[in-house]
Amino acid sequence: MIKLMPGLAAAGLVLSLMSTSALAAPAGSAPDNAQRPAQVVRVAQMPKYVKPEFKRKKVRLVTTEAAGTVIIDTNNKYLYLIEGNNRATRYGIGVGRDGFGWSGVVKIGRKAEWPAWTPPAEMRRREAAKGHIIPAYQEGGEDNPLGARAMYLYQGGRDTIFRIHGTNQPWTIGLNMSSGCIRMMNEDVTHLYDRAPVGTKVIVIGPGNKQGKVAFEDRGIDVLRTLFGG
Repeated sequence: MIKLMPGLAAAGLVLSLMSTSALAAPAGSAPDNAQRPAQVVRVAQMPKYVKPEFKRKKVRLVTTEAAGTVIIDTNNKYLYLIEGNNRATRYGIGVGRDGFGWSGVVKIGRKAEWPAWTPPAEMRRREAAKGHIIPAYQEGGEDNPLGARAMYLYQGGRDTIFRIHGTNQPWTIGLNMSSGCIRMMNEDVTHLYDRAPVGTKVIVIGPGNKQGKVAFEDRGIDVLRTLFGG
Protein backbone atom coordinates (compact mmCIF):
# COMPACT_ATOMS: atom_id res chain seq x y z
CA MET A 1 0.00 0.00 0.00
CA ILE A 2 1.40 3.40 -0.99
CA LYS A 3 1.26 6.10 1.67
CA LEU A 4 2.07 9.78 1.84
CA MET A 5 5.11 10.37 4.03
CA PRO A 6 4.46 13.27 6.42
CA GLY A 7 6.39 16.39 5.43
CA LEU A 8 7.48 15.19 2.00
CA ALA A 9 4.60 16.60 -0.07
CA ALA A 10 5.45 20.20 0.82
CA ALA A 11 9.10 19.67 -0.01
CA GLY A 12 8.21 18.03 -3.33
CA LEU A 13 10.43 15.02 -2.67
CA VAL A 14 9.76 11.53 -3.97
CA LEU A 15 11.29 8.21 -3.08
CA SER A 16 10.31 5.86 -5.87
CA LEU A 17 12.23 2.67 -5.15
CA MET A 18 11.90 0.14 -2.35
CA SER A 19 15.11 -0.84 -0.60
CA THR A 20 16.75 -4.03 -1.82
CA SER A 21 16.81 -5.55 1.65
CA ALA A 22 13.09 -4.95 2.14
CA LEU A 23 12.22 -6.67 -1.11
CA ALA A 24 14.52 -9.57 -0.35
CA ALA A 25 13.27 -10.13 3.22
CA PRO A 26 11.80 -13.62 3.66
CA ALA A 27 8.08 -14.01 4.27
CA GLY A 28 7.14 -13.77 7.91
CA SER A 29 10.31 -11.93 8.96
CA ALA A 30 10.11 -8.71 10.94
CA PRO A 31 12.32 -6.22 9.08
CA ASP A 32 14.08 -3.54 11.08
CA ASN A 33 13.96 0.14 10.13
CA ALA A 34 16.63 -0.31 7.47
CA GLN A 35 14.55 -3.00 5.77
CA ARG A 36 11.21 -1.24 5.62
CA PRO A 37 10.08 -0.21 2.13
CA ALA A 38 10.54 3.46 1.32
CA GLN A 39 7.24 5.29 1.31
CA VAL A 40 6.29 7.24 -1.79
CA VAL A 41 3.96 10.05 -2.73
CA ARG A 42 1.24 8.86 -5.10
CA VAL A 43 1.67 10.18 -8.62
CA ALA A 44 -1.77 11.80 -8.63
CA GLN A 45 -0.69 14.00 -5.73
CA MET A 46 2.51 15.24 -7.33
CA PRO A 47 2.94 18.53 -9.22
CA LYS A 48 3.95 18.18 -12.86
CA TYR A 49 7.33 19.98 -12.67
CA VAL A 50 7.58 20.25 -16.47
CA LYS A 51 9.37 23.22 -18.02
CA PRO A 52 7.13 25.46 -20.17
CA GLU A 53 9.08 24.68 -23.34
CA PHE A 54 8.09 21.02 -23.05
CA LYS A 55 4.35 21.58 -22.76
CA ARG A 56 2.24 20.48 -25.75
CA LYS A 57 1.98 23.16 -28.44
CA LYS A 58 0.71 23.72 -31.97
CA VAL A 59 3.71 24.68 -34.11
CA ARG A 60 4.67 25.59 -37.66
CA LEU A 61 6.78 22.73 -38.98
CA VAL A 62 8.20 22.73 -42.49
CA THR A 63 8.92 19.17 -43.60
CA THR A 64 8.81 16.86 -46.60
CA GLU A 65 7.32 14.06 -44.49
CA ALA A 66 3.66 13.14 -45.00
CA ALA A 67 0.85 14.10 -42.66
CA GLY A 68 0.37 11.48 -39.96
CA THR A 69 4.09 10.79 -39.59
CA VAL A 70 5.73 11.08 -36.19
CA ILE A 71 9.19 12.65 -35.97
CA ILE A 72 11.10 12.23 -32.70
CA ASP A 73 13.98 14.65 -32.21
CA THR A 74 15.82 13.08 -29.29
CA ASN A 75 18.51 15.77 -29.34
CA ASN A 76 16.04 18.54 -28.53
CA LYS A 77 13.56 16.35 -26.59
CA TYR A 78 10.57 16.90 -28.90
CA LEU A 79 8.10 14.62 -30.63
CA TYR A 80 6.14 16.01 -33.61
CA LEU A 81 2.90 14.68 -35.02
CA ILE A 82 2.78 16.06 -38.56
CA GLU A 83 -0.61 17.41 -39.61
CA GLY A 84 0.19 18.71 -43.12
CA ASN A 85 0.25 22.26 -44.51
CA ASN A 86 3.35 23.05 -42.43
CA ARG A 87 1.50 22.26 -39.20
CA ALA A 88 2.29 19.90 -36.36
CA THR A 89 1.62 19.22 -32.72
CA ARG A 90 4.81 19.27 -30.67
CA TYR A 91 5.18 17.34 -27.41
CA GLY A 92 7.99 17.36 -24.88
CA ILE A 93 9.59 13.97 -24.23
CA GLY A 94 12.13 12.19 -22.08
CA VAL A 95 14.69 10.08 -23.94
CA GLY A 96 17.48 7.55 -23.44
CA ARG A 97 20.34 8.35 -21.12
CA ASP A 98 23.98 8.03 -22.23
CA GLY A 99 24.52 4.73 -23.98
CA PHE A 100 20.82 4.11 -24.60
CA GLY A 101 20.11 6.52 -27.45
CA TRP A 102 19.21 5.17 -30.86
CA SER A 103 17.86 6.18 -34.28
CA GLY A 104 15.90 4.61 -37.09
CA VAL A 105 12.63 4.40 -38.97
CA VAL A 106 9.99 2.23 -37.30
CA LYS A 107 6.21 1.83 -37.14
CA ILE A 108 3.66 1.62 -34.38
CA GLY A 109 3.06 -2.12 -34.30
CA ARG A 110 0.53 -2.27 -31.50
CA LYS A 111 -1.00 -0.09 -28.81
CA ALA A 112 -2.21 -0.57 -25.25
CA GLU A 113 -4.14 1.45 -22.68
CA TRP A 114 -2.77 1.36 -19.12
CA PRO A 115 -0.23 -1.25 -20.25
CA ALA A 116 1.36 -3.86 -18.03
CA TRP A 117 5.14 -3.73 -17.72
CA THR A 118 7.43 -6.70 -18.35
CA PRO A 119 10.96 -5.29 -18.08
CA PRO A 120 13.62 -7.06 -20.16
CA ALA A 121 15.78 -9.53 -18.24
CA GLU A 122 18.87 -7.45 -19.06
CA MET A 123 17.29 -4.40 -17.44
CA ARG A 124 16.46 -6.39 -14.31
CA ARG A 125 20.04 -7.66 -14.06
CA ARG A 126 21.47 -4.20 -14.68
CA GLU A 127 19.31 -2.57 -12.03
CA ALA A 128 19.88 -5.40 -9.55
CA ALA A 129 23.62 -4.76 -9.83
CA LYS A 130 22.88 -1.21 -8.64
CA GLY A 131 20.79 -2.45 -5.74
CA HIS A 132 17.43 -1.77 -7.43
CA ILE A 133 15.14 -4.77 -7.48
CA ILE A 134 12.42 -4.38 -10.12
CA PRO A 135 9.56 -6.83 -10.69
CA ALA A 136 9.44 -9.34 -13.51
CA TYR A 137 5.91 -8.13 -14.21
CA GLN A 138 3.73 -5.24 -13.07
CA GLU A 139 0.06 -4.73 -13.84
CA GLY A 140 -0.95 -1.51 -15.55
CA GLY A 141 -2.09 1.40 -13.42
CA GLU A 142 -1.33 4.81 -12.01
CA ASP A 143 2.05 3.81 -10.57
CA ASN A 144 3.19 1.66 -13.50
CA PRO A 145 6.33 3.12 -15.17
CA LEU A 146 4.66 2.90 -18.62
CA GLY A 147 1.93 5.32 -17.61
CA ALA A 148 -1.47 5.66 -19.26
CA ARG A 149 -0.69 4.48 -22.81
CA ALA A 150 2.00 2.65 -24.79
CA MET A 151 2.71 2.49 -28.51
CA TYR A 152 5.08 -0.37 -29.31
CA LEU A 153 7.61 0.31 -32.06
CA TYR A 154 8.20 -2.37 -34.69
CA GLN A 155 10.72 -2.68 -37.51
CA GLY A 156 10.37 -5.26 -40.27
CA GLY A 157 7.37 -6.72 -38.47
CA ARG A 158 9.30 -7.34 -35.24
CA ASP A 159 9.09 -5.64 -31.86
CA THR A 160 12.16 -3.47 -31.30
CA ILE A 161 11.51 -3.52 -27.49
CA PHE A 162 11.36 0.28 -27.67
CA ARG A 163 8.11 2.15 -27.23
CA ILE A 164 6.48 5.51 -26.82
CA HIS A 165 4.78 5.52 -23.45
CA GLY A 166 3.51 7.62 -20.60
CA THR A 167 5.29 8.02 -17.30
CA ASN A 168 4.58 8.20 -13.59
CA GLN A 169 7.55 10.57 -13.33
CA PRO A 170 6.43 13.66 -15.30
CA TRP A 171 9.33 15.70 -13.92
CA THR A 172 11.68 13.65 -16.17
CA ILE A 173 10.27 15.18 -19.37
CA GLY A 174 13.07 17.06 -21.13
CA LEU A 175 15.75 14.83 -19.62
CA ASN A 176 17.88 11.84 -20.65
CA MET A 177 16.52 9.26 -18.23
CA SER A 178 15.19 6.17 -20.00
CA SER A 179 16.68 2.94 -21.31
CA GLY A 180 15.89 3.98 -24.88
CA CYS A 181 12.10 4.33 -24.78
CA ILE A 182 10.38 7.64 -25.47
CA ARG A 183 8.41 8.84 -22.46
CA MET A 184 5.68 11.47 -22.44
CA MET A 185 3.38 13.02 -19.86
CA ASN A 186 0.26 10.88 -19.45
CA GLU A 187 -2.06 13.54 -20.86
CA ASP A 188 0.24 13.94 -23.88
CA VAL A 189 0.68 10.25 -24.62
CA THR A 190 -3.10 9.85 -24.43
CA HIS A 191 -3.51 12.76 -26.87
CA LEU A 192 -1.02 11.17 -29.30
CA TYR A 193 -2.47 7.68 -28.83
CA ASP A 194 -5.85 8.88 -30.08
CA ARG A 195 -4.27 10.38 -33.23
CA ALA A 196 -1.57 7.85 -34.20
CA PRO A 197 -3.04 4.51 -35.35
CA VAL A 198 -1.22 1.20 -35.68
CA GLY A 199 0.95 1.44 -38.80
CA THR A 200 2.00 5.05 -38.18
CA LYS A 201 5.50 5.80 -39.47
CA VAL A 202 7.85 6.93 -36.69
CA ILE A 203 11.23 8.54 -37.46
CA VAL A 204 13.61 8.59 -34.50
CA ILE A 205 16.47 11.04 -34.93
CA GLY A 206 19.36 10.25 -32.60
CA PRO A 207 22.79 8.63 -32.37
CA GLY A 208 23.90 6.66 -35.41
CA ASN A 209 21.85 8.58 -38.00
CA LYS A 210 20.09 5.36 -39.01
CA GLN A 211 16.97 7.36 -39.78
CA GLY A 212 18.58 8.66 -42.98
CA LYS A 213 17.90 12.14 -44.34
CA VAL A 214 14.94 13.85 -42.73
CA ALA A 215 14.07 17.43 -43.63
CA PHE A 216 12.15 19.42 -41.02
CA GLU A 217 12.32 22.89 -39.50
CA ASP A 218 10.47 23.95 -36.37
CA ARG A 219 9.46 27.57 -36.87
CA GLY A 220 7.87 27.98 -33.47
CA ILE A 221 4.38 28.36 -32.10
CA ASP A 222 1.52 28.61 -34.57
CA VAL A 223 -0.05 31.69 -33.02
CA LEU A 224 -3.27 31.72 -35.03
CA ARG A 225 -4.07 28.06 -34.34
CA THR A 226 -3.12 28.49 -30.70
CA LEU A 227 -5.49 31.43 -30.31
CA PHE A 228 -8.34 30.35 -32.54
CA GLY A 229 -7.95 26.58 -32.86
CA GLY A 230 -7.95 24.57 -36.05
